[in-house]
Amino acid sequence: MATTLFIGCGNMGSAMVAGWLMAGEDPASFTAVRPSGTPVPGIRTVRSVGEADMIPDRIVLGFKPQQLRDLAPDVARWVTSRTTVISMLAGADMATLQGYFPRARAVVRVMPNQPVSVRRGVLPLLCSDPALQSELQPWFSMLGFAPWCLSEEEFGAIGFVAGSTPAYVARFIAAFAAAGEGRGLDPGLALTAAREAVLGSAWLAASSGEPMTELARRVTSPNGTTEAGLKVLDAELHGLIDRTLAAATARSAELAAETRGS
Repeated sequence: MATTLFIGCGNMGSAMVAGWLMAGEDPASFTAVRPSGTPVPGIRTVRSVGEADMIPDRIVLGFKPQQLRDLAPDVARWVTSRTTVISMLAGADMATLQGYFPRARAVVRVMPNQPVSVRRGVLPLLCSDPALQSELQPWFSMLGFAPWCLSEEEFGAIGFVAGSTPAYVARFIAAFAAAGEGRGLDPGLALTAAREAVLGSAWLAASSGEPMTELARRVTSPNGTTEAGLKVLDAELHGLIDRTLAAATARSAELAAETRGS
């Protein structure tokens, strides 16, 4: 049984743990370090790395990227030639991580999104040792779509497309629900209708395998209501998404600079 130590286990780390436990992983294989001592549901939780008192097979870095410089020396004491260091730290590139953990068997970058908790996440992966990918693939694939990337650029692009999408989709659902309320619907009914419409549409898109243009065409009658709405949406949507991702990209660059201490 491979053992995994989470150094920091906030919302995203807890979501990953929940997904692995749902998939049947042994709870005894996980330990989480939380200075607050607040338990991570289902697994052993301690306040410090020293209290964990273990040489794990995998160490998952789940703290804030700005803390890397301060925390890395203590974490590195528990890294051996059989330890895979897995980083969820935005802005901490492979070279930076390898510099902090030179003794590690390998360093892996992962940028999961929140649906990993229900095993429907997107987890771009980047590994310092490609030979290790086949060993780790089944473990990460328990949480959803887990593609291995060929470069930092590809890793970042998938992360930007998928990482914050749950937040953006939540805003989209809320906006549709608010529009329903404005047209006289009960708030609970409006929210449920919007949420289920998005869920069903996403499920259809994933299961049909059809191009998105074809799915849209099939519900767009010439001169109909959907076509009228799309004329408004299409005029703004692509530019809005580009501006949204540009803002996230700019913040990622700032975090990278802070992580490097510049």
